[in-house]
Amino acid sequence: MELFLILLILVSVIAGIIGSLFGIGGGIVIIPVLILLFHVSVKEAIGASIISVIVTSSAAASVYIKSDIVNFKLGMLLEIFTVLGAITGALLLGVFNPKILLIIFSVVLTISSFLIFLKKNNNNKYYQEDHISKYFDLDSKYYDESDNKVIEYHPAHISYGFISMYIAGLISGLLGIGSGVFKVTSFDSIMKIPMKVSTTTSNFMIGVTACASAFIYLVRGYINPYISIPVAVGIFLGAMIGTKILYKQHDTTLKNIFFVILIAIALEMFFRALGIL
Repeated sequence: MELFLILLILVSVIAGIIGSLFGIGGGIVIIPVLILLFHVSVKEAIGASIISVIVTSSAAASVYIKSDIVNFKLGMLLEIFTVLGAITGALLLGVFNPKILLIIFSVVLTISSFLIFLKKNNNNKYYQEDHISKYFDLDSKYYDESDNKVIEYHPAHISYGFISMYIAGLISGLLGIGSGVFKVTSFDSIMKIPMKVSTTTSNFMIGVTACASAFIYLVRGYINPYISIPVAVGIFLGAMIGTKILYKQHDTTLKNIFFVILIAIALEMFFRALGIL
């Protein structure tokens, strides 16, 4: 019994590091591990995933906000649409065939990952005009420790961001996997935001998104404290470690690693849809 808890915490630490580094929450790692290695039911794995997302967000965002990397205004504006999507997804849970959804999302992730990987790293892409961005004064800058310089950027295509964030929330509510991976992809590919800002702002947002649907999962009995508490402890420790690592990484390095993670997640979704995982 004690060995089970220790292993669960250790795995959660790894999930927390990955989640805080790339703004995707720890659920992507936690769900398959709980099901395959710890033989936890799918429902309880999803419940633990929701808790892990909230903890990752709280731990990482508390550090990132102080460093001024998080675009707080942009995150709050987009979160309105993400929360609406999360509530919609949680309410529609069971209506759609999850296998079909997983296949669709795995294809979308695969395409998105290659778009991110093939995109040239050009700082000029961070200078684009957008009337919504200008109206809400979303332009910002941050000090990049790895490059030892200040990076200025201007978010673009915010209207498309509204749509993509609603879809990200919908995915979170339907599958309980967290929507950070879709948020980061949307920030980078659609709104042309630097990778570090994308991951840190996503970290800030995913906790709010998860909270929007967590109550519904709690009422339905998906959250088992015996599983969720050690996961939360490990995720918190991992998230704090991850925040220390991020500052020293270059955007290009983060993108390359994120590409690998996207492919791994896409494969996981596809195999889950086929019943292999």
